[in-house]
Amino acid sequence: MTVVERRKRASRVDYRRVGLWIALAISLLVWTAPILFMVFTSLKTEAEIYTTPTFLPPLDPQWENFASAFERGGMLQAGSNSLIIALIKVPLGLVFSAMAAFALSRLRFRFQGTLLAVIALGAMVPVQVAIAPLFQTILNLGLLNTHLGVILPYIAFGMPYQVFILYGFFSAIPRELDESARLDGAGNMRLFFSIVLPLAKPALAALFILDFVSTWNEYGMALVLLQDRESWTVPLAVQAFQSEMTSAFGPLNAFTIMSVLPVVIIYLLFQRYFVRGALAGAVKG
Repeated sequence: MTVVERRKRASRVDYRRVGLWIALAISLLVWTAPILFMVFTSLKTEAEIYTTPTFLPPLDPQWENFASAFERGGMLQAGSNSLIIALIKVPLGLVFSAMAAFALSRLRFRFQGTLLAVIALGAMVPVQVAIAPLFQTILNLGLLNTHLGVILPYIAFGMPYQVFILYGFFSAIPRELDESARLDGAGNMRLFFSIVLPLAKPALAALFILDFVSTWNEYGMALVLLQDRESWTVPLAVQAFQSEMTSAFGPLNAFTIMSVLPVVIIYLLFQRYFVRGALAGAVKG
């Protein structure tokens, strides 16, 4: 290739690359616009909200909106309840799901395929159909308005999806590793904790983030099982605060921002593993 040809190739415009960058910029604008709207609104006075353009920053940031929302909305109590529930439910659910997926993918027993099909069907059952019997069961057990009263249903309804996903990931791990470990005298427990789980860290991290977000934002079961204000989770507190502060858009947006901060922090902590897990699942099926 001559020097002239190289210069001509270098001077050509890659329209596909330009189109991708334009699409990326538009997507970024669409996703960040609501966030900017919430942040700017949370820092404005009520008068400034109605008199200034929506996407202009406040002239005098009203940080007291956050303090007012935090105190009046009971964010400390609701956030503590949600955090306790999520930090207990998510790891326990993942451990149980990983054990079940390991048994289905590595062990051989009767009706194995039938059990997997039942679990897959369980992931398709909507929570709403079980609300009434679930409420009666939790009430009979004396667990209404308690952390355990929502943790147990959360684990039960979250396991089918997680088992189905981890089953596919575990099945893609070469069985030659199992054979090598068993030749060294490893049993099922050692195989699970020393071989399979370390290799599944990206998938587990991705499921941890998804499950944490789902648990933190869950509203339907919490509304039925947590009727005492002291036991409310963040979604219930947000709904109550919105009902009380219908026209106070500054504190309302401040309260909403505070309610999503733990989810953002968890995502940033596990972002690297989340991307690796998503790509691994896409490749391995």
